[in-house]
Amino acid sequence: MRFSYKTLALSAGLVLSLSACEKDFLEREAPNIVLDEQIWNDANLITSLLANNYDRLPFHTQIDDGWPDFAAYDEAIWSGNGDGSNNLNDYSFNRWGNWDYGLIRDINLALENIDKFSTTLPEAQKNQFKAEFRFLRAFVYFELVKRHGGVPIVTQQLIYDYSGNPTPLQSPRNTEAAVYDFVASELDAIKNDLGNDGSSASSPRSNTRANKYAAMALKSRAMLYAGSIAKYNALSGLNIQTAGGEVGIPASRANEYYRKALDAAKEVIAGPYSLYRTNPDRGENFYDAITRKASNPEVILAKDFLVARDRRHGFTYDNIARGIREDNLSSSNVTPTLNLVESYEYLDGTSGEIRTRNAANTDYIYYDNLSGPFANKDARLYGTVIYPGSSFAGQQVQIQAGVLVWNATSNTYETVEGGLASNYTDGKLLTGSSGPQRSQTEVSNTGFYMRKYIDSTPKASTRGVLSDTWWVRFRLGEVLLNASEAAFELGQTAEALTYVNQVRERAGFPANSLTTLSRQRLENERRVELAFEDHRLWDLKRWRRAHVLWDGSNSNPNAVMYALYPYRVVRPGDPRDGKYVFVKLVAPRFRAPRNFRLGNYYTFIDQGVLNNNPLLVRNPFQ
Repeated sequence: MRFSYKTLALSAGLVLSLSACEKDFLEREAPNIVLDEQIWNDANLITSLLANNYDRLPFHTQIDDGWPDFAAYDEAIWSGNGDGSNNLNDYSFNRWGNWDYGLIRDINLALENIDKFSTTLPEAQKNQFKAEFRFLRAFVYFELVKRHGGVPIVTQQLIYDYSGNPTPLQSPRNTEAAVYDFVASELDAIKNDLGNDGSSASSPRSNTRANKYAAMALKSRAMLYAGSIAKYNALSGLNIQTAGGEVGIPASRANEYYRKALDAAKEVIAGPYSLYRTNPDRGENFYDAITRKASNPEVILAKDFLVARDRRHGFTYDNIARGIREDNLSSSNVTPTLNLVESYEYLDGTSGEIRTRNAANTDYIYYDNLSGPFANKDARLYGTVIYPGSSFAGQQVQIQAGVLVWNATSNTYETVEGGLASNYTDGKLLTGSSGPQRSQTEVSNTGFYMRKYIDSTPKASTRGVLSDTWWVRFRLGEVLLNASEAAFELGQTAEALTYVNQVRERAGFPANSLTTLSRQRLENERRVELAFEDHRLWDLKRWRRAHVLWDGSNSNPNAVMYALYPYRVVRPGDPRDGKYVFVKLVAPRFRAPRNFRLGNYYTFIDQGVLNNNPLLVRNPFQ
């Protein structure tokens, strides 16, 4: 909700000509004008303004906007119309940019106006509102620094005096470390004033407004970023920095930041939250942990939607599995890759690689059913991805690419693929209603579909209803992994194992399944737990690993995206007849391996911004 402030003036001659009755009429408050004194003394109006600011928080990917970038990295490819990000030769140097000082100005203005005009609000409520605005400002600065490095820290509105000299409005960039320090100090300063934490009847716990646990969740994330940048910028040998520290954090500060990340995470862990464990089916439980709103003990802060109030989004409409869509125009755009699927290990601790060939590589492995390769896998896979043989909302998702027909003459299989929901000559299924297909759009080209964030509510994939699944900003699963990583980096391995094993146990692994730990292990735990929650890109950037994994090489299996196609075996009279085999292949329609360049570690500052403020130092490689 945006407000404008106006004054009403009447000419003296008009006023003098009016009768007393007319004077009374004109002296009434105009119904379409809201004065500062009214806004800042009305808790409902301030709450509306806060809601607007929450809605304007910067984002990279979230389910109501920006989600096509789910298919820009190694979690998924684009199976919709057009190339999407499948023909992305490299990432532009201005990708991920966000220079939203408009929102910062509005927050600064709100803070000043509360102090100036709020005269009747109870002091505790006034302090709570101020704390919430400062939380939002800290959130914005974190989003700025993780993209651009150091940025100008502005905490008061800048007012132009129309003198023709804009110099007083121009500020240099603070150092990257200073911005992270500002975020931390702001969150520490306001955490106990935020309320919304269930500590009293007048302050019920909210998961859509910030409380002290949301503040500490943000701090744990931000300090983890700062610590890993300080450590791995040097260890990687890249040493990306500017002379004034606008980019680059001294390696000597790494442990300081890791300690702050761990301490903040521990405050959250000691709070009222717990991992979601309501559904006895561990795969469904993980799906529920993200999507279920009622009595969800894990979600700390979310961006909510509500169909009843016409606040909805089209993520399910645009990404539901082809064969179960409810609207003939809905799509299947973002489809997970085999790369992601194979990062989910088996519950016995073995590698998550899907077994498709025998040890000698002379024949396929034959499975009794389509779900065979995924049996006894990390339950987080089921909660994240729809794979062959699985169902969604009580409906079987029919994923089968075709049949392999045995040719006794050549002693080889011949591959036969057909249209969606087609049958082979034996009257049995040829190609499933959800594909996969190699070139058709709006059907999976990888052999997988999204489950995480897809709404199972009836009609959620129709244009008339759409979805109100929320977007989770912070949840306990992430905070536990933040704590584990920070403790590990501080050399507190036993403590680190405690946190990561809690997350794994919820996914079906036995208690204390990990007894040793490495940063690579933690990297994979974050990948599988937080897939499609907007962490993968930023994690690889802060570890200085993105340019290694996504090097643009067709010979690098991390840079190339892969698919998995299931086939029914047609071999009458043989015990293998009717069984299923799986073929790995480079994802069809995928043309360019991921290519992350050194200039992508810090997003370029737009030239228009540089032109307006010559005090700003350019980023490296710009």
